[in-house]
Amino acid sequence: MFKIAQFIFTDILKNKVILVYTALLFIISWSVLGLEANQAKANLNLLNIILFVVPLLSLLFSIIYIYNSSQFIELLSTQPIHRNVIWTGIFIGLLGSLVLAFLVGCGLPILIYSSLEYGLSILIGGTLLTVDFVALAMLSAISSKDRAKGIGIAIFIWIFFNIIYDSILLIMMYQFSDYPIEKLMVVLSALSPIGLTRIFVQLELDISNMLGYSGAIFKEIFGTGKGVLISVFILIVWMAIPFLLSLIKFRKKDL
Repeated sequence: MFKIAQFIFTDILKNKVILVYTALLFIISWSVLGLEANQAKANLNLLNIILFVVPLLSLLFSIIYIYNSSQFIELLSTQPIHRNVIWTGIFIGLLGSLVLAFLVGCGLPILIYSSLEYGLSILIGGTLLTVDFVALAMLSAISSKDRAKGIGIAIFIWIFFNIIYDSILLIMMYQFSDYPIEKLMVVLSALSPIGLTRIFVQLELDISNMLGYSGAIFKEIFGTGKGVLISVFILIVWMAIPFLLSLIKFRKKDL
């Protein structure tokens, strides 16, 4: 497993797309953190950009890499290697390289311009978000042999969680504002890894006036410390379920 992961990891690090992705994150982080004197506000601005860029790049790069590596995966499947080992190795290699790119791209500017208190929450949130969307990309790739369809599924996932889902929540909050829907909103907020990452970082920073409706409810019901732990746990679940589903599909798939 780890030999496969190591091969995938080193192969991806040579990819120009990863180098451009790292440089893009570095330039964005450097610009946002360097131009804003207020650390809390600068980190929240950076968070909003990360929530837009990281899921999209993680999804598209992972799914395209898997499709491009289809012959390599088929070759591995003909060897006396269990399919669980193959798929898990690919997953570890993918997430390891993308997480490293994120940590280098955003981590260096954060170390220079931001305090550990503010910056660490951004790095943890972005790492969890990367892992979640790599898992979703692998599920999308194994669900369809058609490259165009698989990439289309990945793009729809990104659009859904970045735009459509938040719009649905806003409509629900407006339409049912006269009813006690606080607990329901907590459950619905947990169904979006992007929204949950935003809540996690905002709770960690403990900025009450910038939490937003869902974050304020999280803080009211769970408190700051418990809310942070619950957010992290659900984000890990968001990684585990898609990956396990993709693993089951890969075991049964006729390559």
